[in-house]
Amino acid sequence: MKINPIAFDSMGVRSMCTQVITKDVNILIDPGVSLAPSRFRLPPHPIELKRMDSDWEKILKLSKEADVLIITHYHFDHFSWETPTQFKNKILLIKHPTENINFSQKKRAAYFLKQIEGLPKKVEYADGREFEFGGTRIKLSKAVYHGISPKLGYVLEVLIDDGEHKFIHTSDVEGPTQPDQVKFILENKPNLVFLDGPLSYMLYRFGRENLRKSVENMVKIIEKCPLEALVIDHHFLRDLKWKEKIQKVFEVAKKKRIKVQCVAEYLNKPIEMFEARRKELYEKYPDMKYKSKRKVFEE
Repeated sequence: MKINPIAFDSMGVRSMCTQVITKDVNILIDPGVSLAPSRFRLPPHPIELKRMDSDWEKILKLSKEADVLIITHYHFDHFSWETPTQFKNKILLIKHPTENINFSQKKRAAYFLKQIEGLPKKVEYADGREFEFGGTRIKLSKAVYHGISPKLGYVLEVLIDDGEHKFIHTSDVEGPTQPDQVKFILENKPNLVFLDGPLSYMLYRFGRENLRKSVENMVKIIEKCPLEALVIDHHFLRDLKWKEKIQKVFEVAKKKRIKVQCVAEYLNKPIEMFEARRKELYEKYPDMKYKSKRKVFEE
């Protein structure tokens, strides 16, 4: 199994896009990318816009190569309808568009399905289901909270198992903090997890108790799963002090000789937390100009 992170917050954009290739199937999970329309009361810096556009072109190219596209939920850093041909002749495994879904995502899902009508080879509502492609099994969790409550909707966690290696992509669980979010991981005993970490940069909203729960559950994952690495990214890499916030996780992992790292570190690339450093970018490059052809969406 080859696991190729494509676009992540530690690499300068809002995304969890990941390519997984087994001997049976080429899979692209959450083929979307976006930016925060405002951070520190500043719009995206041209450096961010350039990175987003570059990653979007890469995602479109990889979508053409993929057999299966997975959409875990309908936030614009995880999917897009702006290029419907992205989904032509593909098998789509998607979050159910009308069940366990909040109002805004329900509207987006309906519009998305209308935009791509007649293009995919097949569209499957994937909540709580398993799919087999040769010797590769794709298992989706039941719908779980996007975060600590249903306010932001529900998401699907993804397991890919090729018989030799198990990989889990958590989508947007923001932690995890909830029992069913972490249960999916513990039950499936992955070798590698791409975990979207806690919303610590908005602790006033997320809450210290939920941060504590998240740390506790990450420790459980390290202790109970046969991990080679726990890779933490997405929301968590919008916090410059992310490593300080989960010091206990690093301590437990070190004793078990398990790597805890962000996606950039997993790829041996420099960490580029552009959103978290947006003020610095404007201070360092105040006169840079760049206009993206894409609209910058909120989640």
